[in-house]
Amino acid sequence: MNKRLKHWLIGLGIVVVLILGGLLGGSLYFYNMTVASGKKSFVSSGTTLKKSDPLYAQKKWYRQVHKQRWTEKAAGASLKLVADYVPAAHDTKKTVVLVHGFGSSKEAMGGYVAMFHRLGYNTLTPDTRGQGQSQGKVISYGYYESRDYLKWVKQVIAKQGPQSQVVLFGVSMGGATTMMTSGLKTPSQLKAYVEDCGYTDAQAEITYQAKQMYHLPYWPMVPLTSAVAKAKAGFYFKDANAVAAVKKNHKPMLFIHGGADSFVPTKMVYQVYRADAGPKQLLVVPGAQHAASLSHAPQRYTQTVKAFLAKYIK
Repeated sequence: MNKRLKHWLIGLGIVVVLILGGLLGGSLYFYNMTVASGKKSFVSSGTTLKKSDPLYAQKKWYRQVHKQRWTEKAAGASLKLVADYVPAAHDTKKTVVLVHGFGSSKEAMGGYVAMFHRLGYNTLTPDTRGQGQSQGKVISYGYYESRDYLKWVKQVIAKQGPQSQVVLFGVSMGGATTMMTSGLKTPSQLKAYVEDCGYTDAQAEITYQAKQMYHLPYWPMVPLTSAVAKAKAGFYFKDANAVAAVKKNHKPMLFIHGGADSFVPTKMVYQVYRADAGPKQLLVVPGAQHAASLSHAPQRYTQTVKAFLAKYIK
């Protein structure tokens, strides 16, 4: 081997190592931004109380109302999960389990809890694993969380008896988690679902956000980060799939989405709605941004939820 070829091969090797090192470093950074638990700078926690908020009174009520603390063990993991339970004003077996979004907590769900309380439901609002006060280091976009919420539903039934009537309601990642739960084997007391602005699957949502936030194409960062997620957290992005789940669902589901949602694009709701195999209804709120349909059109939102659930919850 002559010296020129040898130097060229060494140089090529150094370039390859640098490229691979950069890709690995980038995928680890992207993993920390997308999967690892912790505060996310690009997501509002939704817990700040502002008087300009259309739901200010409802959120203030939720902060002040007496709550019971419930706990649960995460599915397949030794993690302690916590939740706040608010009984209805009048004794009832009707309960809504509420699922918050990515980078958020149960404290952000005050407007929704107030709505269901006024509609006469008990409410149970957990902190999803790895968020809020619940233990965990991983956010799996509904893959693990759906199994956790099924355990919460079963705890409601265990405490309130076989006559329980349970609704699962979720917003954003909570909406996707709600849809993924619908694809599992669920108890008969789980009567209906309401999902608000959930995505089709984690891979599609992360690909979309990579382009929107970082101007990155799908390849190579998304597949590499998905491989890191599999190695470190036990799941690929494609495993968190709401479309596949709702194809197995045969219970009623109300789909809600903001018409101006640029975080989880509005087009995704039409994909999950078409795929769902059960009784279903769709509400797209014109002009509403991500997770803002209730505050944008509170009366229409509340009346739609009330009328939909009245068909299945007696």
